[in-house]
Amino acid sequence: MPALLLFAAVLTAAINLRAGMASVGAVLDDVVAHYGAPASLGGVITAMPGAMFCIFGLCAVPLARRAGLSPTLLLAGVATAAGLALRPFAPLMSLFILATVSVAGGIAMVNVLLPAWIKKYGGRHMVVLTATYSVTLSVSAAMGPLSALFTDSWQVALGVWASTAVLQVAVWAVVARTAGRDRPQPGTAQAAGEPARGIHRSPTAVALMVFFGLQSMNAYVQMGWLPSMLTQQGVAASTAALGLALIGILGAGGGLLLPMAVARMRSLAPLVLAFGLASAAGYLGILFAAAAAPIWWCVLLGLGGWCFPLAIALMPARTRTVLGTARLSGFVQPVGYILAAAGPLLVGVAYGRIGTFGPILVALTVLSLMMGVLGIVASRKVFIEDELAR
Repeated sequence: MPALLLFAAVLTAAINLRAGMASVGAVLDDVVAHYGAPASLGGVITAMPGAMFCIFGLCAVPLARRAGLSPTLLLAGVATAAGLALRPFAPLMSLFILATVSVAGGIAMVNVLLPAWIKKYGGRHMVVLTATYSVTLSVSAAMGPLSALFTDSWQVALGVWASTAVLQVAVWAVVARTAGRDRPQPGTAQAAGEPARGIHRSPTAVALMVFFGLQSMNAYVQMGWLPSMLTQQGVAASTAALGLALIGILGAGGGLLLPMAVARMRSLAPLVLAFGLASAAGYLGILFAAAAAPIWWCVLLGLGGWCFPLAIALMPARTRTVLGTARLSGFVQPVGYILAAAGPLLVGVAYGRIGTFGPILVALTVLSLMMGVLGIVASRKVFIEDELAR
C-alpha cells in the first residue's frame, strides 16, 4: 500500500477519535437546557463514550476477522460520520443520545482496530505511523472544545466535526478497495496467543488494561467535568475551555515522543511514575489553588495524559503478530473503557450529592498515583504471546 495512503488513512481516522466527543463538554449545559432535560443527564452523556467504547470495542475484533480490518474500519467511519451529521438536528434528547451512540460506536471500533491495522501495513513506517496516530488523536482532543469558542450555537459547535468524518469515509473507501478483505490471521497458534489460556492470564495485559482504564477515566473526567471544576472555584469559563484545549495540545507532544521512547528506552518506569505524579499534582493544584494558576494545573494534567500515547504505543510493541495486537487491543480498550465510563458518571453522581468537587479531586489524585505504579508493570519489555505460552 502506498506510503501516502497509509499516512492519509491514519491521519483521517485519528482526527475523528476525540473531537466529536470532546466538543460536547464545552456545550453540555446548553444541550441539556435546549432539551429541557434534567441535569443528571449530563453525567449520562459524559459517561456514554466509555460505555459505548466498551460495548462496540468488544465486537470489533470478531467483526474484523470476518469482514477484514479495512472494511470494518470503513464501516466504523460511516457510523461516526452519520452520528455527527445527524446529532445537531435531533428534535428530541433521545435521538441526540442515539446519534451519540453511533458516533461513539464508530470511534470504538477504530480505537481497537487501528493499532492492528498499523501493525499489518506499517512495516518500516510503523513507529512514524504510531506517532502520527497519537499526535493526531491528541490534536483532535484539543480541537474539540475549541469549536465552542467560535460560535454561540451548540449545534454548529458539534456539527462542524461531521466534515472531518466525511473525509475519513472518503479516504477509507479507497483503503478498503485497495486492501480487500484483509482479515487478521495468526502465524502459528502459539505465536498469535491462541492457546486455551485467555489473554487475561497475561499479567502484562491485565496491568496494561487497568493502566489504560485509569488514564482513560482521567481523560473523560477532564473532558466532561474539568471546566466545571475550575469555574466553581472562580476561574473564568473561557480560561477553563482554553485549559482543556491545552491538555489536548500537550498530548500531541506525548504522541510524538512516546512511540520512539517505547522503541528505544530500556526501562519506561521513570516515565510512567512521572506521568502519574504530574496528574496527581494537577488535581491537587485545582483543589487548593485553582484560581492562582489554572493554566499551570492544566499543563500538569496534560503531561499526565502522556500515559495515553504510551499505552497505545505499547500494544503493537508488546505483541508479535497482527492478530496478537488486535486481541490485546480488543482486551485492553473495551475493558479499560468501563473505567472510563464509570469515572464521569460517578463524578456526576457524587457532585450531585455533595455539591463540591473537593472529595472528588482527592479520589482522582489517589487514582493517578495508582496509574503510575501500574504503568511500571504494563511497560515491561515482554511479549504477551510469550507470557500466554508459558
